[in-house]
Amino acid sequence: MRTRGHLPVAERLAQGLGAFGEFGTGWAALGGLGAAASRKRQSRFLAAAAAAPAAIAVNYAVKALAGRERPVVAGHPPLGPATSRLSFPSAHATSSFAGAVALGRVAPRARLPLLGLAALICAGRPYLGMHYPSDVAAGAALGWSIGRLWPLPGECPSAPRSPEEPR
Repeated sequence: MRTRGHLPVAERLAQGLGAFGEFGTGWAALGGLGAAASRKRQSRFLAAAAAAPAAIAVNYAVKALAGRERPVVAGHPPLGPATSRLSFPSAHATSSFAGAVALGRVAPRARLPLLGLAALICAGRPYLGMHYPSDVAAGAALGWSIGRLWPLPGECPSAPRSPEEPR
C-alpha cells in the first residue's frame, strides 16, 4: 500500500485522517459535540468521548509487550509522524474503533458513518507506511472490544439492551 496509488490529494487526506485520530482527540471532540447537541444524552456522550483516548493507554501496554517495530520500505519513507518506533497494534486503529463503537452505542443512527470514518483512518495507516496491515487489524479488534466494554452511564452490564442499542 505504501508503494502504489499515491496521489498528493490521497496522501493529504490520509494524513488529515491520521491527525484526526492522533491520541483519540478527534473522537473525543466528536463526543464533545454530541454532548453539546444533546442534553438528554450528554453524560453518555462525554463518557463515550473518553473511550478513544483511554484506548491509547491500553494499546501502548500491548505495544510494549509485542515490541514489533514499524515497517521499513526501501525508497519509501513513512509519510507521517510516529510517537514511537513500535508498530503492533496500531494505536490509530485501536482508538478509532474504540471511539466509533462507544459513540455508536450512544448514537445508533450515526454508527455506520462512525465505523466508516474509523475504517478510513485504518486504511490510511499502511498507505502512509506507518503500519503493517496486521497491525491495523489487531488494533481494530482491540478497539472494537474496548468500545463494546466501555462503561456508559445508564447501562447495567447484566440488563437487557434496548432495541436501539446495537449488540
